[in-house]
Amino acid sequence: MPNDQVQQVIGPRLQKLTKAGDIDSFSGGRITFMAPLPLPTLLPPFGPHIGEFTDVHMDFGSGSPKVYFWQVTFGVPLAIACMFAFLLPLFSFFLGLVFGYDALYSWEFAVQLFFESSTFGMKGGFSILLISLAVWQHAHRKRATITPTRFNRQRREVCFMPKGATEPVFAPWESIFAWIIEAKGATQYGVHRQYGMGIGFEHGETLTSLEFPCAALPLVISHWEAIRGYMEYEVNDLKSIQVLQDLQGPDDPPHEGLHTFHNARARMHQQIREGSRSRTSGFFWYLYHVMTLWTIPNHLVEWEVRRFEKIGKKALPDVMREWSEPLPKEQWAKPSEELLRMSERVRQLQKRQPRRPITEIFAQVQRGI
Repeated sequence: MPNDQVQQVIGPRLQKLTKAGDIDSFSGGRITFMAPLPLPTLLPPFGPHIGEFTDVHMDFGSGSPKVYFWQVTFGVPLAIACMFAFLLPLFSFFLGLVFGYDALYSWEFAVQLFFESSTFGMKGGFSILLISLAVWQHAHRKRATITPTRFNRQRREVCFMPKGATEPVFAPWESIFAWIIEAKGATQYGVHRQYGMGIGFEHGETLTSLEFPCAALPLVISHWEAIRGYMEYEVNDLKSIQVLQDLQGPDDPPHEGLHTFHNARARMHQQIREGSRSRTSGFFWYLYHVMTLWTIPNHLVEWEVRRFEKIGKKALPDVMREWSEPLPKEQWAKPSEELLRMSERVRQLQKRQPRRPITEIFAQVQRGI
């Protein structure tokens, strides 16, 4: 969702007394506000867009580099090259036999096709590799220059860096807006639904916001719950809110890397020994990783993580670095009495009616019923 579009859709609605549970409709969809006053949603938290995560602050909007991207970058071009170089000539050989040609003629035709198709496959695979690397370079450069939205739970504040600004904007945690956008439209293929999440703060007449699309409504709420849970000391480790396929050891770093490869291989061998996985499945596991250049994607992810950490520390404004320093425990900000009271009320109502939509519970709590 472009920022100017969000300003046009969300901006006018912030003039109203918005609070958690408020719903406002627009042409083709509706907006559901999850904050101000960040009440618990009681859905499992999920935070794939979370970057740096410490006991003091959490960066939101980027996430960690993924091994799967590099596996696709290398694997798809290599698979295309192998398909044209080997599978297509082999298929033509057997097809010739099926149609009644003798084996020698079919083999000669397959050899001639090999030289033609392998050249085409190499060119096609190399072109796809260049396109993938260009996409990665664009995303990498953009990510390296963006200052993330940072949540400081000791201060109970959020730091936004508006586009084009030189100084960050700090907002109280309990006053920021969070919303869910649900939109639908009809196409020739049927009704198409879109979901998105936004977080913002209005200073003056300007709305500074961070927004991104999501696949489904429960997933949007889970994204918000990861943020809320962190700020309220309910989420204290990154592993618990990210899907890493249980490939993180207790002493492993929270991102993907070489350790996830070794853990995956060890788990695969353990499953084969226990009989819960076949040796054929293990063969295809090795084949997949050979086709994606073994551990090279994992090494590249670790390099990206180190580079982002180095760039991020240098790119942050001085005032933001000072703001991110830990505070003595006696100086930690406390949640408001209103938030504590309403959060407890939400939990009580949800326990009584677990199938009731959380937005309806929010609305009831806000009305004081």
